Amino acid sequence: MKSYIDIFNLEGKVAVITGGATGLGFSMAQCLAGANATVVLIGRREEELEHACGEIGERAHYIRCDITDFEGIPALVESIMHRFGRMDVLINNAGIQIKKPALSFEAQDLDRLFDVHLKAGYLLTKESVPHMMGGSVIFLSSETGFIGVTGVLGYSMAKSGTLGMMRSFASELSGTGIRFNAIVPGWTDTPMLRYSNADDPGRAERIISRTPMGTFGQPEDIGWAALYLASDASRFVTGTSLVVDGGAMIGF
Repeated sequence: MKSYIDIFNLEGKVAVITGGATGLGFSMAQCLAGANATVVLIGRREEELEHACGEIGERAHYIRCDITDFEGIPALVESIMHRFGRMDVLINNAGIQIKKPALSFEAQDLDRLFDVHLKAGYLLTKESVPHMMGGSVIFLSSETGFIGVTGVLGYSMAKSGTLGMMRSFASELSGTGIRFNAIVPGWTDTPMLRYSNADDPGRAERIISRTPMGTFGQPEDIGWAALYLASDASRFVTGTSLVVDGGAMIGF
């Protein structure tokens, strides 16, 4: 049996993280690199990617790519395999937010949300799986996939779909040796949360009041959850949703 240190060691592994330059993606990259993985950050903004890699250090690399350029996804995976020779972990993290009242969403709003959260996640996973010899695919979902949250109906639809996609992949493909799971962050102190709270001064207080641990999560809380799901410590875990929320979904 591996030691508790070795079980989390990702030495020799390559982890690909979409939206990896900022927010939760950056924190997950930091935690996986800290466990000796080579991390490959995928994003659209080269300056942010360069800065993130500089912060993480020599284990971090990046490829600038818009994952909603669906026709470019096969070339992206080919580039990863050519440069790094393997892919052991894929984290479908990239996301956007659109805030509107429930009856105000337009078709183009839903297209934007579904393109990033669902279509890109599916197509990147589809192209990556044939190159993965075991390993872990991790999807980032949200508590809005479980509970109603005002003003984010389209986002909730996308994140609910992410959970269904993850479970279907796990049911059909776990026999390949690849594990498929989701992380469900609670309210975590990121730019996206601050954006969501900006036009509602009382929202932060309401969130804290219903969270048993009485605080927002920190990005590294999601990073350590990703490390668990990326590592051999979760080798018998597939098709699950790991909620990291300070008890918010069960609290009142």
